[in-house]
Amino acid sequence: MTSRTIDPHHKILGSAFSRSSLLDRADLTRDRHSECGYTTVALLAFMTVLAIFAMAAAPRMQQQAMREHEKEAIFRGEQVADAIRQYYRYRRGQTGVSGDQALPTSMDQLLEGVPIQGAAKNRMILRASAAIDPLSKDGEWRFVAPRAESLVEFQQAVIVYSGNILPLPRDQQILQLQQVAAPQVLVVTNLGTTSNTGSSSHVGETTSGPFVGVAPNNSTKSVLTYYGIDSHDRWIFTPLFRN
Repeated sequence: MTSRTIDPHHKILGSAFSRSSLLDRADLTRDRHSECGYTTVALLAFMTVLAIFAMAAAPRMQQQAMREHEKEAIFRGEQVADAIRQYYRYRRGQTGVSGDQALPTSMDQLLEGVPIQGAAKNRMILRASAAIDPLSKDGEWRFVAPRAESLVEFQQAVIVYSGNILPLPRDQQILQLQQVAAPQVLVVTNLGTTSNTGSSSHVGETTSGPFVGVAPNNSTKSVLTYYGIDSHDRWIFTPLFRN
């Protein structure tokens, strides 16, 4: 049998290499842990910076979103005002009634349109989307009745905004309606400020019955101004003060 001779020097060298490898692996592991630690800290710092920027941008984004809702509300509200004008003109011409009796009593009447002589279908005077208030939770416009206190306040704001001049409609029928539905009972100073700038009142408003305008069903402060008014519920869309 052939015997195998073990070199003691080889055994010593093998042990030295083993220890060296273990030490290298330990150093590599520590380096990797250290790198992971630095990466985690850097990631947390980056996320913190992003969070700060997001918090700073959030109010601006909310304000911009509200601005867009308000633009849409004004766009739709003025369409409703024009539909009221057309409905009133039709009622005056076809039935001969005037004043409150010729005004619409529901949004459905505006959506149904007005008949065209000799035609099977009505003429559309209001889009379905315009009948929805984009600023209110339920999407329902608030109806403003003739001579309502809020209409008087809005008339006062229009006079101030127009330089102490009440805009007169070119349509003679609407001009006559203005004199009945919004009598000039306001006092405006020479400085261009109204004599009464109290909070808006909804006295005289109704959910049914004749209405001469609509208003948002939301009392929050607005980003935009409408005739200088910065409160949603004080915006009134009516044909009475439009040239």
